[in-house]
Amino acid sequence: MAEPRETRVTKSQSEESLREEFNRWAEAGRGEGMEQDHLPIALPVLEKMRLAPTDNVLDVGCGAGWLSRRLAKRVPEGRAVGMDISDEMIRHARRSSMDFDNLMFVTGEVAEIPWQPNFFTHAISVESSYYWPDPRAGIKDILRVLSDGGSAWNLINYYRDNPHCHQWGSLLAVPTHLFSGEEWAGLFREAGFSSVAHERIVDPSPSPETYTGRWFRDVEHLRAFKAEGALLIHGSKE
Repeated sequence: MAEPRETRVTKSQSEESLREEFNRWAEAGRGEGMEQDHLPIALPVLEKMRLAPTDNVLDVGCGAGWLSRRLAKRVPEGRAVGMDISDEMIRHARRSSMDFDNLMFVTGEVAEIPWQPNFFTHAISVESSYYWPDPRAGIKDILRVLSDGGSAWNLINYYRDNPHCHQWGSLLAVPTHLFSGEEWAGLFREAGFSSVAHERIVDPSPSPETYTGRWFRDVEHLRAFKAEGALLIHGSKE
């Protein structure tokens, strides 16, 4: 396959700068706000995953653990594991998840997931993969920790096919990858996944009357972005 096009990324900036940036996000309390921002697009994916009570699920780039806790509730006889490169995010996640017996959090980088092979029935990543220093290596290691018949689900709002998000790259403090849906799918196929497909998940949440944030020009720009939908890439391990 052709090499996916990327924004400027250097190895010297990669893992440590990413850890430091998301530690700052955690200290500023931004991890706790992710559920409100991403739940409208994440809930349809959870339904598509068709989780069974005994499944084991990995949440890659779990942040403060909002999605990991929802996963743990859906697999009461299995296990949910949240992993993040930010040790501060992991500390926040653990503090907020003490009531769960089937949920644990680990610090790790997706290219070297600290878990044994063939364990998880599902892996999911929400709004994380375009930050990965080496997406190709990360997808390959997700395949390693999945059991035969397991599936991976990658959901992102920042991708080439949606022109209304391209401005984010210059606003973020760490390097990002701006790939198309087909480029992401190609990385999944190259890693060894089968039945790879990508689709859009539209955000149905209402938009405010006015917008004063930094990510969009105005509320019409925000609405145009949401109408394009988030990108979901998924595949299976045979």
